[in-house]
Amino acid sequence: MSPGDRPATLTTPDQPSAPAGSAGRASASTSRLIGIDLARGLAVLGMFAAHVGPDPSDGGPVGFLMELARGRSSALFALLAGFSIVLITGRPEPRTGRAGRQAVVRVLIRAVVLLALGMALTALDTSIDVILAYYALAFVVALPLHRLKAGVLTFIAAATALVLPQDLFLVKVWLDQGSWGDTVIAHDPLAGLGDTDGVMDLMFTGAYPVLTWIPFLIAGMAVARLDLTRAVVRTRLACTGAGLAVLGYGGSWLALHLVPNAYAAVAAGSDGDAPGSAWWSDTVGDPTHLFREWLLVAAPHSQTTPSVLGNTGVALLVVAGCTIALDRLPRFRRAVAPVIAVGAMSLSAYVLHIVAIWALGTEDMSDASEPWVLLGFVVGVLALAYVWKRLFRRGPLEYLLYKITWPARFVR
Repeated sequence: MSPGDRPATLTTPDQPSAPAGSAGRASASTSRLIGIDLARGLAVLGMFAAHVGPDPSDGGPVGFLMELARGRSSALFALLAGFSIVLITGRPEPRTGRAGRQAVVRVLIRAVVLLALGMALTALDTSIDVILAYYALAFVVALPLHRLKAGVLTFIAAATALVLPQDLFLVKVWLDQGSWGDTVIAHDPLAGLGDTDGVMDLMFTGAYPVLTWIPFLIAGMAVARLDLTRAVVRTRLACTGAGLAVLGYGGSWLALHLVPNAYAAVAAGSDGDAPGSAWWSDTVGDPTHLFREWLLVAAPHSQTTPSVLGNTGVALLVVAGCTIALDRLPRFRRAVAPVIAVGAMSLSAYVLHIVAIWALGTEDMSDASEPWVLLGFVVGVLALAYVWKRLFRRGPLEYLLYKITWPARFVR
């Protein structure tokens, strides 16, 4: 989900009041949306771990936890971005007429704001691959699908997960064999605004290429169309997530073992220290050149079909787990209230941690200090978000985003 979109846990101007007699359903739905806030809060903390935490190659329980956060947190964020699109444009049924047009304009305005924020944070020149600009373009690409039902969205998400990673590989081969990419970049106004390749980077060559991250958003849109107030739906969602995780990571493990010389090719063509972990871990590194065997890898940032399937599975498990836990464990909500608060103001938390990394220079700190840096970031954002949400309805940047999208009300 876009870091700037908080599910409305109360009736807001963007969320029409429920009809009379639906208070029980509204209360149950609110509980489910708080579960989405919890999932988004976990995604934010996971990105903190990936950006300022210890290196997974250090091993041990801490290294394993850090590795779980790598890539999977941003995939969860992307899935919730799709959920956000449906929340804005109408859930469970899409808005029509003037209200529908206004909702579409809100999404487009949010995309422009996220693009600007992403480019500004990238200009700080930290080592972090800022995801906001990629989200912005993904919002625009996924928006035409916002009226579709859950079944159709599920089919499209599956089809794009199976097809688009191979398409991205072919596009990269095409880029390597010609100069057309340079021509596009030379005429791209976005490329001239910063030290990036503009749309070419956002679509194909960047850290989060829209071509292979759009399946996450579409999957999130499908989830948003489900009735998460029903226990059976949440259980099926969890089972689907588990199945996808096994299919993605397990399928990669089998393929790398069964395809002749696949592991040898990955070891020779990647810059990491652990080629044997290519079926699930970023410690395999990045490919040093284009080779077909890389398409069998399921490392979280590998931009392959196995990685998209596995990461989607983990994201669905987290969403299902959060909604189930909040429904069945009444005291659990109090315990995780600070995490829910982080999820409710995730844009502010995300931007703040990038600025803090730049201002504090945490990238230059010693390895021994990394656990303490991460602890400081986590405790700080949990405390700040919890106190802020006790005093204000929206986070600071969430409020700004709300105000900026307000002119959409004048759309006829």
